[in-house]
Amino acid sequence: MAASTTGPTTVDEYIESFPQDVGAILEQVRQAMHRADPNLGERISYQIATLTLDGKALVYFAGWKHHVGIYPIPVFDSPLDDEVAPLRAAKDSIHLKFTKPIPYDLVERITSALIERRRCA
Repeated sequence: MAASTTGPTTVDEYIESFPQDVGAILEQVRQAMHRADPNLGERISYQIATLTLDGKALVYFAGWKHHVGIYPIPVFDSPLDDEVAPLRAAKDSIHLKFTKPIPYDLVERITSALIERRRCA
């Protein structure tokens, strides 16, 4: 007997599990992250979309009722952190609310900064 899954097993399946309008936003967030580095890997971890760098989780993104959450988001050097600050929902996450334009360019820059931190660590 085959084992049953309790949720999506790929990022494509994860995005497809949302209503079309939310799925389109999640896909654009995904594309913005990949513009930072087209070689980022993908997997599902903690039941949400995860992008990986060198096989290790780099950044997670998840669709919610009113927003897209991106995690973990550390404190950055200014001026990037000044742009991130209004989006912070907690110390290490940001919420991109569906009622406001999604700053895809900022998502790309955040991902680039996370990659740079990882490579310099």
